Amino acid sequence: MAIVVEHDKRKQEILQKSLDVFIEEGYEDATFQKIADRCGITRTTLYIYFKNKHEIFLGSIKELLSEVETDLKKIMSDTSLSSEEALRKVLARLTDACESNKKLFSVLLNYLMQLKKSGVDTSERVRRRVIRVRHLLSTIVIKGIQNGEFKEVNVKDVNETLYGLMESAIFKIAVLNQDSVADIKAALNTTVDLFKA
Repeated sequence: MAIVVEHDKRKQEILQKSLDVFIEEGYEDATFQKIADRCGITRTTLYIYFKNKHEIFLGSIKELLSEVETDLKKIMSDTSLSSEEALRKVLARLTDACESNKKLFSVLLNYLMQLKKSGVDTSERVRRRVIRVRHLLSTIVIKGIQNGEFKEVNVKDVNETLYGLMESAIFKIAVLNQDSVADIKAALNTTVDLFKA
């Protein structure tokens, strides 16, 4: 009797398990064989789902970002929250994601540095991955202004400030090897305080 394989489910499992390989080994040292071994499948089977390591890596990152996005959308859809509360919760969730994925950010930094050396526009790559989060931040701020919770501020400037603080959290984690982003959380909350009505 043939075994029925749920391909979408298996692909998701591969992406989740491969993320651990990239975190443990780094992008350069993670191999198709190591990923296949971690997933309990052969390299040939792995090729059924993915063309190469690069595709698996990007899929793993996208999977992680999707989880965070789902959490952010839940916060946004909670009508019991004011705009200020929603913004604080979104920022806290983002900083928590940074803190809990410390090793991944180190891998990402090395990956981006390799891309940059080969002449790839890393800024554009990052921008495409975070555009929805930035849009979400702007949406909350605009709603807060309309509801009178926030001062009449330049939404783009506020977005740049909040996003810049998030980038600072990633830098502290990936480059400076700090374990905590409590200072970034405090700075984010202070920033929100500054434009409250």
